[in-house]
Amino acid sequence: MSQEDYRNDGYSQSRPRSSQPGKRLASSGKGSGEPAPSKSRPRKKRKRLGAWGVLIYVVCVLGASALLAGVSWTWANDILALNKPPITAVVEIEEGDTVDQVADKLAESGLIEYKFVFQLFCAFTNVSGKAGEDDAKITPGSYELNTDMDYRALISSMGSSSANRLTTTVTIPEGTTEKQIFEMLEQAGVCSVEDLTETAANYDFKFSFLQGVLPLGDAKRLEGYLFPDTYEFYMGENPVSVLNKMILRFDEIFTDQMRQAMADKGMTVNDAIIIASMIEKETDGSDQSKISSVIYNRLFKPTSETAGYLNIDATILYATGGTVVNTQANTPYNTYTHTGLPPTAICCPGVDALKAAVSPESTKYYFYALGDDGVHHFFRTSREHQTFIQSQELYQNAS
Repeated sequence: MSQEDYRNDGYSQSRPRSSQPGKRLASSGKGSGEPAPSKSRPRKKRKRLGAWGVLIYVVCVLGASALLAGVSWTWANDILALNKPPITAVVEIEEGDTVDQVADKLAESGLIEYKFVFQLFCAFTNVSGKAGEDDAKITPGSYELNTDMDYRALISSMGSSSANRLTTTVTIPEGTTEKQIFEMLEQAGVCSVEDLTETAANYDFKFSFLQGVLPLGDAKRLEGYLFPDTYEFYMGENPVSVLNKMILRFDEIFTDQMRQAMADKGMTVNDAIIIASMIEKETDGSDQSKISSVIYNRLFKPTSETAGYLNIDATILYATGGTVVNTQANTPYNTYTHTGLPPTAICCPGVDALKAAVSPESTKYYFYALGDDGVHHFFRTSREHQTFIQSQELYQNAS
């Protein structure tokens, strides 16, 4: 058998032939290399929208687009300050206010309509933090704002260099106490008494003359150093800035020559402040250098009659807060029972009292008293002093 016949014979044996010519045997799928043909599933017919369905779909799409466009336009009007009613309002930003709190205040004033849009705008423009913090763009204070300002203008108008920040002028008279000054500043809308007191007590102002006056924690450490003058403050200004402005003014008034004059006496700037405050409270200003001489004589040249006691009524009134002098009051400010200077100044003295404290007149007076003529009279001895008092109706009517 030839190879070709052998191959043909083997082929015919290996594959069964169909009983019908031209047809192949169907495979059972087992032991066969050819997969069985899969049965095709009938396709589902896709439902088509009718004319009404198409119309409804188009209307929904157009409505959603119109709604989105309307909302976007409304927000844009708020952001860009378009089509807003004319409103001007004063907004007070307090120390520590967050962006959310600022948004609340702007909305309550009618300056913005959508708080959450303003909050998003601040987030995208990196406006964050609390008012008063070093990196915050919004500064505590009172600001006059209006609806012509868009979001960006509102934010910039609440900054530290804003021209819209309200200011107020405060005149502090000579002889005003620290407590009275704080009350005046609160009434003017500059700062609260509480914030000023806390700052006076605990903030370490970098002035050499304040070192060692009183320890931190005592608000009276600034008594006498808040120079009486006319100031312009921002409304809602930081208390550190407010107090620093007045202390800096004192630093300008109390010259190097005055400091040297006190040093030559073996005394400090604080000694001058305390003496000047007593002078300020004891006289109307016409005889300050003589009052100063009495204080110095009692301090450094005491007689058996004065024995180092200043006997200044004003120091007791400062401590007790009353109008009647109680010479037995239990306080270190009682200069009838304590020798030397009181612990602190008793008011904030003016420039004339400071000059008199630095340069007292040279006298031998140890006593003085106000006469019926409204003028102070000075005496060397207690006897002269008492004789004069007994001759004045002013003291007779007071007894």
